[in-house]
Amino acid sequence: MNPARITGALRSPVTFSVLAGVVIGALFLVGTGADPITAYEAVLTGALGADGIGSTLTTTTSVLGMGLALAIPLRARLINLGGDGQMVLGGITAAVTGLYAPLPAPLTVVLALVAGMVAGAAYAALAALCENHLGVPLLVSSLLLSYPAVSLASYLARYPLKEPGSSLPQTRAIPDGVALPAFGDSTVTVGLVLVALAAAAYWFTDRRTAIGYEIRMTGLNARFSAYAGVERRGLTLKLMSVSGALAGLVGAIGVLSFPYRFVDGSLTAPGYTWTGLTAALLAMAAPVGTVISSFFFAVLQVGGLAMERTTEVPRELTQVLQAIVIVFLAARLRFPGRRLNRRKEAV
Repeated sequence: MNPARITGALRSPVTFSVLAGVVIGALFLVGTGADPITAYEAVLTGALGADGIGSTLTTTTSVLGMGLALAIPLRARLINLGGDGQMVLGGITAAVTGLYAPLPAPLTVVLALVAGMVAGAAYAALAALCENHLGVPLLVSSLLLSYPAVSLASYLARYPLKEPGSSLPQTRAIPDGVALPAFGDSTVTVGLVLVALAAAAYWFTDRRTAIGYEIRMTGLNARFSAYAGVERRGLTLKLMSVSGALAGLVGAIGVLSFPYRFVDGSLTAPGYTWTGLTAALLAMAAPVGTVISSFFFAVLQVGGLAMERTTEVPRELTQVLQAIVIVFLAARLRFPGRRLNRRKEAV
């Protein structure tokens, strides 16, 4: 590998932020009387060891899926905060499809995945239309539209679709065979492959197509891209639709995997949307970087449980690490600009 690239990677804001987070996390551990080396070793062993790698890959499926869903519009400086609503809507749509579609099991699985993606895409497109035609900022419309979708799914799981005799707010189990194939006895399903294919498609589109260039150009300078002929409204609608489709896919994967039903709160409680957004921000919405950062945060999430069991250090420390990484990244990206401006003023 080129030494210049290695040096550039080590000096990058992302590398600096991650290392700063690790160092400050170690100081927190020392302050609580814990051994940082033991704690970090427990994180890595618990997440990447034989007993934890399956859970890490399963978590990566959801985190990476949401990371990609939010990175795609973020590449053009569009922020989609409605990931929870789009994901849940995709999940409940997949559950309804799985329960009532009069098709063979394999076709029902495909139909449920497609239905979940369509539901998520349509709901995300609604947020884009609110900005394009009503003047509601995308940041606001996407976030506020998330609440009705989550509430609707909760109502369906608690009343019309509720499993008879169960005290839990969950739908009936989807029929036997209507499920994503799993790898061996693990909880890792073909959903991981689908998300990996989505990541590959994002990389190809970003680097090898004209629309990818338009997206990156819009993210760098929206005025210039508009002057060059990029239609902002149309681009917003397209990106939000793709973003919602990926979020809906994550929801559908969650329903078509164990426990093979829609459970109210099961998709939103782990915080996949916000972890995915953090991963996208850390990678600055770059395709490969989003994959790496999503896996990094999945390791922290799963390894945090092992750290808590081994060292009695609360797993919330891993959330603190995530916040520290993002804070340092924001500071690292901001300060060079200030120094450059000061130099220009001096000249």
